[in-house]
Order: sequence, then C-alpha cells, then structure tokens
Amino acid sequence: MAANEQADARAAEFITELRQALEEAGDPARAEQQRAYLKSEMAMYGVGVPDTRRLAQRIAAAHSDVWAEAATWEVTLRRLWDGAARREERYAALAVIRAKLSATHAGRMESLALYEHFLRTGQWWDLVDETSHAVGLVVREHPAAAARMRVWATDPDMWVRRSAILCQLQHKADTDLDLLTNVIEVNQEDPEFFIRKAIGWALRDYARTDGDWVRAFVQAHPGLSPLSRREALKRL
Repeated sequence: MAANEQADARAAEFITELRQALEEAGDPARAEQQRAYLKSEMAMYGVGVPDTRRLAQRIAAAHSDVWAEAATWEVTLRRLWDGAARREERYAALAVIRAKLSATHAGRMESLALYEHFLRTGQWWDLVDETSHAVGLVVREHPAAAARMRVWATDPDMWVRRSAILCQLQHKADTDLDLLTNVIEVNQEDPEFFIRKAIGWALRDYARTDGDWVRAFVQAHPGLSPLSRREALKRL
C-alpha cells in the first residue's frame, strides 16, 4: 500500500471510531435541545462540549500515527470537518487542535489556511469562537500573522472579521496592542451584533491585564457602540 493510501486508511479509521463513540455517548433528547439553542441546521448527537473534547482527544491519542506529519494532520481534520454529519464532529476537530499531539502543527503559519476554511464554512459563533482560539496560536507564535489578521478584519465575511477581533483572547501581556487597536477600529461602526459583542469581549479580556489601557481606549473611541463599551468596561 502506498504511503498516501496508508495515511488515508489511518485517517478513515480514526474518523470512524470517533463517530461511533460520539453516537454511543449521544442523547437524542439533549441533541434536539442543543440544536434548538444553537439554531443549528446540522443534526447533533447530544454530547456536551467538554465530553466531546475529552472523547476526541482520547481517541486521537490512540491514533498517534495520524498526527505525526503536518500534511496528514491537516487532511484528517479537514476531512472530519467537511464530512461532518453531526455538529459534534466539528467540535471534535477543534478539540484535536487543542490537544498536545497537535502542538507541532497547530501554530504553524500554514495552518491559517485550514482555520480560515473552518471560519468560512462554520458560520456560527460556537464554531467560529473555538476556531479563533486556534488562530490565536498562530498569531502568538508568528508576528507576521498580524498582517493577515488586518486583512481578515476587513473581510466581507462577518465571521472572519469576528475571528480577527477575538484571536488574541487570553494572550494577556503578549497581546499585540497595535493589532488589537487596528482590528477594532475598522469594525467599530459595524452594526452587526456579533461584531459589536466581539469588540467588547476582546477589550474586556485585555482589561484583566491592563484596565487603564482599556479605559483610555474606550474614551478615545467615541464611535464604539454602546454594547461594545458596556462589555469592555463591565469588570472595571
């Protein structure tokens, strides 16, 4: 069997085992509740996010050979995401990115293409916000990624813009304040709720590190929406 065929077979085995485990752990009643809450057109198994994450990471660890090479890592995650019949399968793909076994791949500049694909096809806050954590891994490791975030911040796709705003959550003292300023300023007059909320969230998160900077930023930007201002100053 050729190397590519072996990689495909290993990826398929992981995905099949993951889907079986999610189905066994699912609760149909909970699935309908979750789907209604998320307004999801995609069906769900009815497995909570923490349980999905633990399950996905445990099964991924048992298939360590799948994750050794960056190309196989990306192909497997893309296949899992694009072929998802239930929403938790996409949660699982994002959980694998968070796992230690992805440490050598998740923060690569090249991985931004995968994450951008997730953003453009996920198109809802639960998937976009978790993908933004992955984007943040790249931003933290590669200062050159800031230029890409500035492009994303003006993208026609609202969810790509939201990710550019949220990608530095929990970066604390490592936050690139010029980048944070730029991505907020080009979106501060956007009427979309999810953009205004993201701006407030990003500022509120950084306020835990430097509340004075956030107060000054809000004061210097009267064009911020009331929602963004309220969220930014909530804990100050």
